[in-house]
Amino acid sequence: MAALDRDLLEDFVERWLEANRAAERAGDWTALADFYADDATYGWNIGPKEDVMCVGKGEISKIALGLEMAGLQGWTYPYQRVVIDEKIGEVVGFWKQVATDADGSSREIYGIGGSWFRLNADGLIEWQRDFFD
Repeated sequence: MAALDRDLLEDFVERWLEANRAAERAGDWTALADFYADDATYGWNIGPKEDVMCVGKGEISKIALGLEMAGLQGWTYPYQRVVIDEKIGEVVGFWKQVATDADGSSREIYGIGGSWFRLNADGLIEWQRDFFD
């Protein structure tokens, strides 16, 4: 793996965080697909023994950012900390989940989640893995 420019990684993080905030406001996360390479992979766990893996930008947009996020309007995922490793071109972000109930009250889902990204030389996500405690 080749080292990536620190500025490229920091720019990715800033754009990613702003795009996430915009997606939360809109209740539509499909615009985040622009951050992925055409052949990217994106996986996450759905329990202690099951995983999901989306392969390709189209599948990521349709399933991970569309189907899986449907019904989560009003939810936010504030990032608590982001760690950048320019030597291997990877970023890890730790976030919380905050749900807004029908009455407008918010409650934090217990625990913390994370997204682990590897970027390609063009600054696009080539690999992502989400995890939850």
